[in-house]
Amino acid sequence: MTTVNVRLMTINDVKDFVTAANFCTYDIDLISGRYNVDAKSLMGIFSIVPSEKLECQIYSDNCEDFLKAIDAFIVR
Repeated sequence: MTTVNVRLMTINDVKDFVTAANFCTYDIDLISGRYNVDAKSLMGIFSIVPSEKLECQIYSDNCEDFLKAIDAFIVR
């Protein structure tokens, strides 16, 4: 499992993030406090506050392609 923090500031950020996530065969979750949502779900992400820093849990150790696709959203 790989974990990174992300911030999705706009609706287009959310759309681009979900599009990248849906190209992956492995599961990806976004965590905000006690809420855990499927990162491949627009409705799920909009049910939390996406502009906050979110923990992104990627259930794969071979996810360089996804990390590269979401590089603009990763909080360092």
